[in-house]
Amino acid sequence: MRTVKIPGRTAANHRRWTPELLTFVALVTSVVGLAALSSALSSDQIPTVPTHNMSNKERNELKEEAREMFYHAYRAYMDNAYPADELMPLSCTGRYRGVTPSRGDLDDTLGNFSMTLVDTLDTLVVLGDIEEFENAVKLVIKDVKFDNDIIVSVFETNIRMIGGLLSGHILSEYVQKQADVMTWYRGELLEMAKDLGYRLLPAFNTSTGIPHARVNLKHGMKVEALRHSRETCTACAGTILLEFAALSRLSGEPIFEVKAHAAMDALWKMRHRSSELMGTVLNVHSGDWIRRESGVGAGIDSYYEYCLKSYILLGDERYLARFNRHYHAIMKYISQGPMLLDVQMHRPHTKTRNFMDALLAFWPGLQVLSGDLKPAVQTHEMLYQVMQMHTFIPEAFTFDFQVHWGQHHLRPEFIESTYFLYRATGDHYYLHAGKKALKALQKHAKVPCGYAAVNDVRTGKHEDRMDSYVLSETFKYLFLLFSDPADLILNIEDFIFTTEAHLLPLTLGQLGNQTFTGVRDQDEQMHMLDYMRSCPSPNKLFPETVRRPLRDLVTGVCPRISSAKRLRAADFQASNTDHLRTVYDMGITMVSLGDGKVQLLHSFHNAKSPEDAERGLIFMREMVDLSNSNSIPNTQLQAVAFKREGDQELRILEAGPSHFGIELINDLAVVQQAVFAKPARVCSDLKNADEIRKKIVIIERGECTFVDKARRAQAAGAAAAIVYDNTPNTSINNQQMFAMSGDGQDDVQIPVVFLFTREAEQLIKAIKEQPDLELTLMSVTGLKEKLSEEQRASTTKTDAKSSDSTATP
Repeated sequence: MRTVKIPGRTAANHRRWTPELLTFVALVTSVVGLAALSSALSSDQIPTVPTHNMSNKERNELKEEAREMFYHAYRAYMDNAYPADELMPLSCTGRYRGVTPSRGDLDDTLGNFSMTLVDTLDTLVVLGDIEEFENAVKLVIKDVKFDNDIIVSVFETNIRMIGGLLSGHILSEYVQKQADVMTWYRGELLEMAKDLGYRLLPAFNTSTGIPHARVNLKHGMKVEALRHSRETCTACAGTILLEFAALSRLSGEPIFEVKAHAAMDALWKMRHRSSELMGTVLNVHSGDWIRRESGVGAGIDSYYEYCLKSYILLGDERYLARFNRHYHAIMKYISQGPMLLDVQMHRPHTKTRNFMDALLAFWPGLQVLSGDLKPAVQTHEMLYQVMQMHTFIPEAFTFDFQVHWGQHHLRPEFIESTYFLYRATGDHYYLHAGKKALKALQKHAKVPCGYAAVNDVRTGKHEDRMDSYVLSETFKYLFLLFSDPADLILNIEDFIFTTEAHLLPLTLGQLGNQTFTGVRDQDEQMHMLDYMRSCPSPNKLFPETVRRPLRDLVTGVCPRISSAKRLRAADFQASNTDHLRTVYDMGITMVSLGDGKVQLLHSFHNAKSPEDAERGLIFMREMVDLSNSNSIPNTQLQAVAFKREGDQELRILEAGPSHFGIELINDLAVVQQAVFAKPARVCSDLKNADEIRKKIVIIERGECTFVDKARRAQAAGAAAAIVYDNTPNTSINNQQMFAMSGDGQDDVQIPVVFLFTREAEQLIKAIKEQPDLELTLMSVTGLKEKLSEEQRASTTKTDAKSSDSTATP
């Protein structure tokens, strides 16, 4: 078959370039085609890549293996599951909504509209299989219907179904005009996309313009199950614009793009104005945040993706400005070296959980598109090591790279980032990484009837699940990674990938670019260069030099700088002679500051070797991050206050807050008697729950997590909890106060504070001497303000009495 291409466009006819955007031309070239960056990286000035280059023969074999993987899964679906939405590869049958056993909210993806086939249409064209593509389009037109009394996810239906239909329509016209096939096609897929789009529109009828998370395909929002619909996630509401804008511009119906712009504008206004971060779950009517955790993974990921890609596709500069401001905040607060750690949007130095999720693996690919290559290489390297450690990237893994949630649903995000990094750098290291991922799928996920998700990467047990994105994204990106772009029947550089890897042509930006005109916030009138991150110099940031210091990040996986395990800041003990010797070798010297405190100073020149110096730099960065994550501002300090019989003054003990439960701020306080927990550490059910009800329970630290203790105290009916340290002689005067960490769940509704040992000893002694002692839990600042007000009131009253006593009768 001859090669055909959709007519492209240049940067010049894509948009008008303002002077302040001229420096961004190279970035956009990288975004659209990555050609300029790839060309630069292949110059003679680049150092030799340590990774051996993959031969054309091996690369072609892997490309064909990726093709066969796709067809093994595709044929299994078509032969055993179609017209169901998904294939169940273990039982070798189709998954139908309302027929197969319910999986709860997970089934909101399904609509009994042959989702896997629709989602897969453009992959067939990428593979060059026009004959099967034509057959699939005919089947979709004939069999797929949307007049179903089913509640579906607005987000999933948009990215998989509307995206799949639009991409199928675009490519049908593509091959019709360029290859003189499918001459019978008359835009049927576009009409189907418009029909489905109108069925989603009732979800947008909210006071904020942010859509509901779910909608009934037949009755809109007028069903009992949706009567109390309130919550949606940031990604759910912010991953609409590409598909809806394409639908409007192809169909001539502006309503879709108008609604999507309005949702994006509403989300932008909801960002935290100080941190520029977004939360993950919100109320679509009030606009209030329900979950304020901020990261780049589940619940928020594709919102950031669509901020940048909306600029690329539509040429609307406000989305570039928004992306840059969000990106600047993410790199400031969330990015910690190669890791991406969730924080509170309103308290961005406060970590919210001790694990990362697999969905953040898309982030390095987005960083490549934005032109920020170095952190993309770093995060990808970390993820690659995690993958090698566990065969697959687990659904969630802890900061020390252990399994948190063991599932692997054959997600595409890591392969997607691998593809973009290879296209940007030309480094064959990424071909080898892709090969590793491909072989893992073949060995551990392939079953006779398709590919099965892995229920637990530690055991290799399968799950009867093969999501549509396995065909739409995972195998597509694998095939593209090992393909020579010149061999494809499409010029991939003429398209942008949606979050579901559907292809939308960049020429859409020329069609009706003014379907929506919004009024920008004043704070959007800004100099974008303030937040610009320029494309990195490949001479200085060649991927191998960035990866080298990270090679021992995940223990026991990649080649290490030396045989010794790297000392991490979290494990360092100043009293351990081995640790002291290790940090000395890394070029770090210690200076005593008294009171048990030390200052660390790092110098490359003092290190035993360049590798040790690199290791020392990582150690120092970890120390800074550890200090920042553990310390809390004085404004967040809590107070445990009491006045014993005979005391003239209130005794105030400073305590640390928690990342869970009610935050005691301003004049919010709990005043109640205290009860000691039995067992003291509350790592099992409380034996004195009746005594604890409506009281402040005193709990010892140790054995189980802070938040687990809090949950048991709350279940017993406690009004609040005080956790005290189990390490001798610790005090607010010799330790840095920290905030007790949670696990990302917002189910604790009582305040919980932390006391060091010496302060706790004062409290415990007072309670034992006076069992009915009344405690006050309050913020330190709030308590001081309250005492000041009482003092002022007392002084005023005294002055009034004094005036009365001296008055002349």
